[in-house]
Amino acid sequence: MHKNANSLIILDFETTGLSPNNGDRAIEIGAVKLQNGEITDQFQELMNPGHPISYFIEDYTGITNNMLNKAAPCGEVMARFADFIQGQNLVAHNAAFDKRFLDSELQRISSGYDGQFTCSLLVSRRLYQTAPNHKLGTLINYKGITSNGSFHRALYDSEMTAKLWLAMIDDVQKKTQLDEIPFSLIQKLTKTPKAKMNKLLSSYR
Repeated sequence: MHKNANSLIILDFETTGLSPNNGDRAIEIGAVKLQNGEITDQFQELMNPGHPISYFIEDYTGITNNMLNKAAPCGEVMARFADFIQGQNLVAHNAAFDKRFLDSELQRISSGYDGQFTCSLLVSRRLYQTAPNHKLGTLINYKGITSNGSFHRALYDSEMTAKLWLAMIDDVQKKTQLDEIPFSLIQKLTKTPKAKMNKLLSSYR
């Protein structure tokens, strides 16, 4: 398992709703693999949840029932995705949401993963306290990162999260002067109160 924050998998789900506890399912998974700060692999598949999705979700994601009718069932896609993420730490923007769906869908096929999860949204709240909000699209603009696709599709969102993630790692590097940023430091950062963030980072100098 890579211990560095620039070698991991960044993932994003599109779903039928907000919570697997209410019977919601994943309809698309997108992910990129980072190795030493470079995207080296990607994964993107639609998956059929076994029932039609609402017009709201079709409109929000651009994923239609017609597209999902042709897609493999969730279980088949998630089995492939479980292989893709083994041995890697994981990141998502608003990870609490994506982790719930990852855990729920993998549980259905009696599978799991061995990496740890952290949240780019929580990191951004500490690093960019003057940003107007911490939505992915807002932060991409705030950091001046080029974007030319449409948000709310899983692979595009994970690619944009990867760009934001690398910008944040770079900013942490500048504040700590460490050559490599451990994943554990980023995890610690997400649990640190905003007012104590600079103290934490300066302690690594």
